[in-house]
Amino acid sequence: MQTATTLDRKNPPVIKDAVEFDLKLKPCQRYTLANGVEVYAIDAGAEDVVQVECVFYAGNWVEDRNLLAASTNFLLKNGTSAKNAFQINEHFDFFGSYLNRNCYNETATLSVHTLTKHLPELLPVMREMLTESVFPQAEIDTYKQNMKQRLNVSLKKADFVAGRLIDAYLYGPTHPYGRYSSFEDFDALQRDDIVAFYEKYYVNGRFVLFVSGKLPANLYELLNDSLGGLANGAITLPEQASAPAGEKKYRVTNDPNGVQGSIRMGMPFPNRHHPDFLKVQVLNNIFGGYFGSRLMSNIREDKGYTYGIHSYLENHIEQSAWVISTEAGRDVCEATLGEVYKEMERLRQEPVDAEELQLVRNYMIGIILGDLDGPFHIINRWKNLILNGLTEDFFYQQMATIKNIGAGELQELANKYLRPENFYELIVV
Repeated sequence: MQTATTLDRKNPPVIKDAVEFDLKLKPCQRYTLANGVEVYAIDAGAEDVVQVECVFYAGNWVEDRNLLAASTNFLLKNGTSAKNAFQINEHFDFFGSYLNRNCYNETATLSVHTLTKHLPELLPVMREMLTESVFPQAEIDTYKQNMKQRLNVSLKKADFVAGRLIDAYLYGPTHPYGRYSSFEDFDALQRDDIVAFYEKYYVNGRFVLFVSGKLPANLYELLNDSLGGLANGAITLPEQASAPAGEKKYRVTNDPNGVQGSIRMGMPFPNRHHPDFLKVQVLNNIFGGYFGSRLMSNIREDKGYTYGIHSYLENHIEQSAWVISTEAGRDVCEATLGEVYKEMERLRQEPVDAEELQLVRNYMIGIILGDLDGPFHIINRWKNLILNGLTEDFFYQQMATIKNIGAGELQELANKYLRPENFYELIVV
């Protein structure tokens, strides 16, 4: 007979700071298919669900015509030699699965979320999309019309315009990170160009597989049967030189009657391989990276200029940028810029006190703890490492940096980077 454990209701349990946690990154399984394609897998979770993501080196970086990469990726599910767009969508819907595709700067993806037991029915159709897409002209015409209508609406919004322009200033209008869409670009899209891009970067391209969830025992066989016979070419990203704008201060009127302005500030910044990257992530959180940051406390809570203001390092592979983003009343946009520069100066002149630094340490480790909850989150962290050419050591270096960086080193970084002359500034009203 079991006896009930007596609960101690007088003394509360010990509360630990997040910095006391010894977080571990769950190892991923690694396979190689018959065609040499690398597979990274996380087998975890209580539910019988799985995610399979094909990551192709078919992003904006490799296109020779604007919008070609994004358009090809979008149209992957709009018809194959055996199925039209309706039939493809109906097939995935029948099995209660979710098919998605996305195009980024360096990569493009095709992914499916499904019950584990339905993988045998879904993987062959994914293969079909990757080898037998036909890109019907009618589907291309509809896509172009819809995207131009969406662009027409978006161009009336100051925040959309500001996001386009700041990237063009930081990297140059012809750089993959700085290019943006136009009506002329959509009009210039031709089916022959889309088919050629598809043949080069999908049918004969290079890809990596990321799989997570409650994996079937025969996962390798399923993947190899459906995807192990695809081509796996040696695609390398070409060199792309950035050409930042010479002028650093911009004021753009997008709506003469607008009452709100969109503010963007940014400076070029090295990628994850730079020794300052992890340290600056801590400094960025203090500055504007979370709800209790300096920028939020000053510009939202104290001044009331905005509902929210954030700073972040852009998630690019080749290069990055340190960006500050907010929307504010038209009449206080210039004052908002002034307060941002004041917070930069404070970080340059005054060391961060121990209490604030401890709060940020706990916040950052708490966020990472959440990112390690469940197989889909874990594989995303592995994907971020692998696509950026990093190992799991980077994860543990990040933990050590968050826990050990001191106020003096943060002040040195602020004096190195948080200087007004480093930043492009843009207001769109």
